[in-house]
Amino acid sequence: MYIKKILLLIAVLGLFAGAAFAYYIYGAVFNPNTSFSEESVTIKIPTNTTYPELLTILKPYVENIDSFDKIAQRKGYTTRVKAGRYIIKKGSSNNTLVDNLRSKNTPIYVTFNNQERLENLAGRVAKQIEADSVSLLKRFKNTTYLKKKGFNKATALGMYIPNKYEFFWNTSAEEFQERMYKEYKRFWNENRLNKAKKLNLTAHQVMTIASIVQKETVKIEERPRVAGVYLNRYKNDWKLDADPTVIYAVKKHRNDWKTPIKRVLFKDLKIDSPYNTYKYKELPPGLIAMPDVSAIDAVLNPEKHSYFFFVADPSNFGYHLFSKTLAQHNRSRNKYVKWINEKGIQR
Repeated sequence: MYIKKILLLIAVLGLFAGAAFAYYIYGAVFNPNTSFSEESVTIKIPTNTTYPELLTILKPYVENIDSFDKIAQRKGYTTRVKAGRYIIKKGSSNNTLVDNLRSKNTPIYVTFNNQERLENLAGRVAKQIEADSVSLLKRFKNTTYLKKKGFNKATALGMYIPNKYEFFWNTSAEEFQERMYKEYKRFWNENRLNKAKKLNLTAHQVMTIASIVQKETVKIEERPRVAGVYLNRYKNDWKLDADPTVIYAVKKHRNDWKTPIKRVLFKDLKIDSPYNTYKYKELPPGLIAMPDVSAIDAVLNPEKHSYFFFVADPSNFGYHLFSKTLAQHNRSRNKYVKWINEKGIQR
C-alpha cells in the first residue's frame, strides 16, 4: 500500500512538472516578448549578418533574448538569417518574431528626381537602400555595362527615370541598376519611341533636350512651349543658345558642382566645351541634369508655335516671355537685364 502511494505521488508530481514545462514552452513560444512602447519598430538586417549579430540587433527590442534564442533554434532559424527590412509589432511572440524575420522582408519606396549628376543620384539612392554610394556610383559608371545597354558616361544618367519604385531595402548596386534599366525600357515604349522618331530624334537626344528644358523652367505647364523653342532652333539648324548648358559647362570646367550660378556672363559663352550650346551647334554629348517625366514628354509632345526666343519674365516669377523675332526678344531681354541688375545679382 505504501509503495502504491509513493508511485501515485511520483506520478502526480510528474504531471505537475510536465504541465509546468509545457506552460513554460507555451509561454516562450506564444507569450508577448517585445520591450518597446511604440506600436511597431523597424529593424534592418544587413547582408551576410550572422545569427549572433542578429541577436545583437534584436536585443534592444525584445524582453527576453534568451527565450527568443531558444525558439529560433527550435524553428531552425539560426542558420537561415535573411537580410532585409522587418517590421516588429508590439506584443509579438517569439513564434511571430521568428516567422516575421524568416519571411516578411518589407519593401520600401525609393524615390529620386532632379539629380544633376550620377554622383548625386548615387548619394540619394544610398540613403534609401543598403547599397552605399561608392558601390552604386561604380555600377553607374561601369563602361562595359553601359556599352552593352547602349549608353556611355555622358548619357548614363538618362537610364534613371525619376519616379517612385518599390524595392527591398537590401537591394545591391547591381540589382538596383538592372531594375532601373528595365524601368527605362518600359518607359521608352513603342508610343514614345515613335514620337521621337517623328521628331527625327533618338531617345538619348530626347533625354538631352529634356534635361535642358528641365533646367530652363520649373513650371510644368510651360515646358511644352520651351521644348518647342529648342526644337524650332534645332530643326532650323540654329545653335540652341541654352544658358543651362553654359552653366553646366562652367561647373564641369571648374569641377565645382556646389557653387550656384544664377547669371551667365559673356565670358562664360566663350568656354570651349561640347556642352556650350552658344559655341557649338550640335546637341550636347549627354544630359546636363536628370529630366523628370514632364520634361521628357514635353519634348515628345512640344507645343507647335513660331517662337525662337524666350527670357525670364520679371513680372511673373518662374515664367518666361516668348518672342518670334530677335527684335522682340531684345526688348524683353532688356527688361530682364534691368530687373536682374536692380536685384544686384552678379553671378
